[in-house]
Amino acid sequence: EVQLVESGGGWVQAGGSVRLSCVPAGFTVPDFAIGWFRQAPGKEREGVSCISSSSHGATYYADSVVGRFTISSDSTKNTVYLQMDFLKPEDTAVYSCGTTGYYCSGDPSDVLSWGQGTQVTVSS
Repeated sequence: EVQLVESGGGWVQAGGSVRLSCVPAGFTVPDFAIGWFRQAPGKEREGVSCISSSSHGATYYADSVVGRFTISSDSTKNTVYLQMDFLKPEDTAVYSCGTTGYYCSGDPSDVLSWGQGTQVTVSS
């Protein structure tokens, strides 16, 4: 059974930074793509960023976070990180990580297994 566990959410002022972590159980980070998604109140879940399996070595970002968010992985810790800088109030959402197989996808319907999510609140 594949499980993912997120951590690192919290409250931060606009312009601040937060780093989220995603640890999968049941597979190792380099083997599959892992994406970060978010869902703000009253809005649909959307793709934020993704790092593909090591054999493809690609990263992707939603236009709204380019230049502010950075996704990375540490195979020694079997962890994928989402470093979020220059946060804005509109980044407030529940952030979840999920695996989409070997390839990245920004479509939440392509996620095969989800984590439980972590809340990020950005105050103005």
